[in-house]
Amino acid sequence: MDSREIREKFLNFFKQRNHSIIDSASVITKDQNNQINSTLFVNAGVQPIIPFILGTEIAPNTKLASAQKCIRTVDIEEVGDNTHLTFFEMLGNWSIGDYFKKEAIKWSFEFLTDSKEGLGLDKNRLYVTVFAGDENSPKDTESFEIWKNFLPENRIYFKGADSNWWPAVKNSKTDTWTGPTGPCTEMFYDVTGTLGDLTKEQFDLADEEQKIVEIWNDVFMQYEKDNGKIIKKLSKFAVDTGAGLERLSVILNNKKNVYEIDSFSEIIKIIKENSSNYLDYSAKIIADHIKASCFLISDGVIPTNSDRGYVLRKLIRRMIIHSDKISFEKYDLIIDSIIKYYNQIYPNLNISNTKEIINQEISKFRKTLKDGIKKLNKIIETKEQIEPKVIFDLYQNYGFPMEITAEILKNNNLSFDLQKAKEFFSEHQKLSRSNSDKKFKGGLSGDTEIEKKYHTATHLLHQALRDVCGLDVSQRGSNINSERLRFDFSYNQKISDEQKNKIEEIVNNKIKEALPIKSITLPKDLAVKTGALHFFDQKYPDEVSIYYIGNDLQTAYSKEFCGGPHVSNTKELGQFKIIKEEAVSSGTRRIKAILQ
Repeated sequence: MDSREIREKFLNFFKQRNHSIIDSASVITKDQNNQINSTLFVNAGVQPIIPFILGTEIAPNTKLASAQKCIRTVDIEEVGDNTHLTFFEMLGNWSIGDYFKKEAIKWSFEFLTDSKEGLGLDKNRLYVTVFAGDENSPKDTESFEIWKNFLPENRIYFKGADSNWWPAVKNSKTDTWTGPTGPCTEMFYDVTGTLGDLTKEQFDLADEEQKIVEIWNDVFMQYEKDNGKIIKKLSKFAVDTGAGLERLSVILNNKKNVYEIDSFSEIIKIIKENSSNYLDYSAKIIADHIKASCFLISDGVIPTNSDRGYVLRKLIRRMIIHSDKISFEKYDLIIDSIIKYYNQIYPNLNISNTKEIINQEISKFRKTLKDGIKKLNKIIETKEQIEPKVIFDLYQNYGFPMEITAEILKNNNLSFDLQKAKEFFSEHQKLSRSNSDKKFKGGLSGDTEIEKKYHTATHLLHQALRDVCGLDVSQRGSNINSERLRFDFSYNQKISDEQKNKIEEIVNNKIKEALPIKSITLPKDLAVKTGALHFFDQKYPDEVSIYYIGNDLQTAYSKEFCGGPHVSNTKELGQFKIIKEEAVSSGTRRIKAILQ
């Protein structure tokens, strides 16, 4: 049973049980007013669902299921072993104030063991754990009693919060756990087929030795956390389950590691056939990193020196280091293979500039790699203890991701303080980035001329969307840098090609009309009466600025509450082109566009 069949079986199983099947969200996390502003990327299936659980967004159904794309880089140094991946898919089903423990456990067991609708795993090789209780929540005897209907009592183990409590999601701004939380029950499978009944001590040892592996986790969300503390019970209890698709595929196909399953086998084959000194470890890193890079690019990430773009840059450059070890260069063959394998599931993966972006980044790194390696080799020859600033300087001067430098130094038995080097990097970011305290209004990361043009273009785009898609369209957010604009808006369906063409036509016509961009400051109540667009749930000062596009406020094509900055005339913008339109979440779409 290959990975695609497992995914299809899972979604069909829950569709038959009245779950709405939702598309995978982007791997890029959304800002939920700090409620789940936690990670750069979605790394668990529940993250896009949290607004539904908290009630900040309306769910399409009280029962949901999906196969969610995930990116996890916290374990990047472990990639290349038997289990760790940067990109993976998480199968999950959710109840939002609907069913709870009884149904969730029953369906988990049925999907795992039923030979027709499910995976047909041997129930005699299953073990489960439930929450042992602590000061936050009592012992989960309810789950224990439910499991006794499916498994012998001696295969059900009580475990503490370190393993059987979902801690919520880490908020990167406060570095605390925030959001829905609660106890969980985990399912494990004997991969040896020889263990039989185990005492708790034997179970723990088998888990440590990876003779049993976790294959599913049912989380029962009953509470809400804020700043690491439980503050209240949820108004509606929720169920969140997660099963790693790749891990299930390993077990069902009796493979030794995740790089042997169908979604990796062709990639590894390409690397093996096109490298002159093949190394299995390097091949696995190349395979993982290029796949993750393709998915990041398809969701709009480009290589930069900060945030998400830095992660992508690090992946590509780490891939290059390992490619050089085995003399591999046929990246395009791998990209074609990845797109072919996943295109039916994730059609947005097939974007024309994936190869271009990856090859450009490779070319950039090649220009500095030679000098950087020469510099690093000199350091290796003369030093036993490497100063942290040296690691940072190699990043700043030669473009070496610090983790890669650290990896090379470690391979040469040199000691270093990577954390201290990262502190230098943090200080560098504080000086060079303007997306925090100095962030401009309107989603700008700076105030260069090109960013002013993109900001002005979002005003035209906003109005053109309302012209084509209806007056219910409203802005949900924007992000602008020197290379593109990103605009989030409320809309319940995909924008058709015909609609996109019409939107582009309207924006470009307004650019050709050479309309002036003007501003006026008015008392807030008068500003609202002008009909200028604004966020209805946002607090504004007593006086607000309105920027309008046209000769006067009354007849202006576009008018919005805005703090600027803008260009002075639409003729300065150039040609407007939509490069991507996608779903962000239920009821929210995203457009990415460029000016040519």
